[in-house]
Amino acid sequence: MKNPFRRSAKEKPAMDNKTANNEANEPRTAMNDTPESATADTPSADENGELEVLKAELDLLRAEHQAIHDKHVRLFAEFDNFRKRTAKERLDLLQYAGENTLKAVLPVLDDMDRAIANNAKVDDIEAIREGFNLIHQKMVHALGTQGLKAMPDAKGQPFDTDRHEAITKAPAPTPDLRGKVIEVIENGYNLHDKVIRYAKVVVGE
Repeated sequence: MKNPFRRSAKEKPAMDNKTANNEANEPRTAMNDTPESATADTPSADENGELEVLKAELDLLRAEHQAIHDKHVRLFAEFDNFRKRTAKERLDLLQYAGENTLKAVLPVLDDMDRAIANNAKVDDIEAIREGFNLIHQKMVHALGTQGLKAMPDAKGQPFDTDRHEAITKAPAPTPDLRGKVIEVIENGYNLHDKVIRYAKVVVGE
């Protein structure tokens, strides 16, 4: 009678082949696991999208920074040019502020030159006096066009510190002239509404 628990020599190799097949399949399973791990380390489509968005934002910030920098450089250059131009205009104003006044006086200077040249040929003192009076009137008119105005004659007027400069005091000829101007040494002048020279006067006491 055959022992049911005893395997034949033919059956044993079959079992060995099955085991060998299982063992052969094990490395193949491990190899199949490797791509799954590599896939896990590869950025997903969403991550790639976020990266592209960040890159776009960075490029935008760089462009904005460059634009601000260029604007700053341009404004600085414009301000520097404005500063130089203003300084030159101020210097020109100081140097040529009296240009219009001098142009107005030049015709009077021409008259003076002609009068001096003619004085040697003229013996009539009255004619010379009249010529100088005309030149004086022309000078007053020329300076008047530039805003210069002579103060009214201060003689006999109360002393006014806003218009007069007392050079000295002298006995008043009459009691009513005490504290008043009894003599004008130099006339006072206004440039428009501003006093540019006080009248130098003698005050009675």
